Amino acid sequence: MKTKSFLVAGVVGGIVDFLLGWLFYGVLFKDTFPQPEESSQTMLFIFLGCLTFALFVSYIFNNWAQISTLSTGAKAGAMIGVFMGLFYNFFNLAMNSEFNLQLAAIDVAISIVMTAIIGAVIGLVSGKV
Repeated sequence: MKTKSFLVAGVVGGIVDFLLGWLFYGVLFKDTFPQPEESSQTMLFIFLGCLTFALFVSYIFNNWAQISTLSTGAKAGAMIGVFMGLFYNFFNLAMNSEFNLQLAAIDVAISIVMTAIIGAVIGLVSGKV
């Protein structure tokens, strides 16, 4: 395992994920999705979730798929985004009566775009380190 590449790409990807989450959910779709309460603990856990997800993607790219370019990272990221978005939103639809199909479709689309960008960054960083 290329530990340095895995860790650096994962941390950079986590920061990008956190910023994209703020852009999509906190700015562009602020009125569409419920907002978390503003506290330092909430933001810490959101960041840790972003970091965990990016390390997961980095692990896949570095250990299993040998992805080290922007374009292959974006393609693989988009596919991961499809499955993660569907997985998460199917459970939301089952468990949350206020969640609807339109909201789920928007969230899946956001997941695809965000994870494609995260994958591109992780692929690029992995190739450079």
